Amino acid sequence: MPMKELKTDTENTLTIERLLHARHYSLTLNKQQCTGCEICKTICPREALTIKKIPKKDGEKARHPILDIDQQKCSYCGMCEPICPFNALQVKVNEEHVVPVLKTESFPQLIREITVDTSKCPIECVECEKACPLNLIKVSTLTKDGKPVKDTKSTKRKKNLKVEVDVKKDLCPCCRLCEIKCPEGAIHVRKIFHGVLKIDLPKCPEECRDCLDVCPIPGALYLEASDNKVYPNEAYCVFCGVCRLVCPVEGALTLERRSIHHTPIKSGAWNKTLEKLTSVHEYSKEAKLKGWMKAQAAAEKRLVPKAEGGA
Repeated sequence: MPMKELKTDTENTLTIERLLHARHYSLTLNKQQCTGCEICKTICPREALTIKKIPKKDGEKARHPILDIDQQKCSYCGMCEPICPFNALQVKVNEEHVVPVLKTESFPQLIREITVDTSKCPIECVECEKACPLNLIKVSTLTKDGKPVKDTKSTKRKKNLKVEVDVKKDLCPCCRLCEIKCPEGAIHVRKIFHGVLKIDLPKCPEECRDCLDVCPIPGALYLEASDNKVYPNEAYCVFCGVCRLVCPVEGALTLERRSIHHTPIKSGAWNKTLEKLTSVHEYSKEAKLKGWMKAQAAAEKRLVPKAEGGA
């Protein structure tokens, strides 16, 4: 039995804690990074996470929903942390950052595949930094020995300078805005979530912009001037689902995740999660692939002794 259960809600964070005789568990939500999307809530095995929608006032823009955590239901398994595309949640055990489902290898990590070829970066170009909607990119100009250069315009020997691009990869949802906006093709980003986002325009209320108001990625949804309607752009979409949550008309906006870029894993917990997050068809495809790989590994095991004996 827990000695104490705590919940601390501040402007920037929400923290729940469970104090036992030998363990101290905590789960912290960074409200600045959280978009109020549905992913963690969808996969929580204890239904400890809930989404609270904020009523829209006349004349104001829609606001993204707020995530709440039930300190009595939470088991501190940590599933919510690695699945969050914005890395807004963190689990600690005895004040140490530990994710139990990762420690036991029963859950995968999302793969944030971002590569930058700085040899292609022109001096003074900061297009990728300006494009990042979450301010996760910092472009710096350095001398050959690594010293920062503040005023590149007054520097005579620009050939001796080099560019450094620092990306906070652990917070990046991989929207690809930096890649597409980069004029030199220096950045490559592989999306974490792939899927389909559709808007049924006849169902959309006139002048409704709720989905556009809450979308965390500029350009994933855009307003078309010719008909004053909101359209999706899957090239930028991270498929978090916050647009679907705030849409006032059921069926007007549909989102379907078809694949998730993650580390290899064999786990019943992940199978259940995948089934909740993706379409039935895509879940079936991954399950079949895992079954085939398992059968292949078993066959190779049987063949290895024979091959060694023949040698």
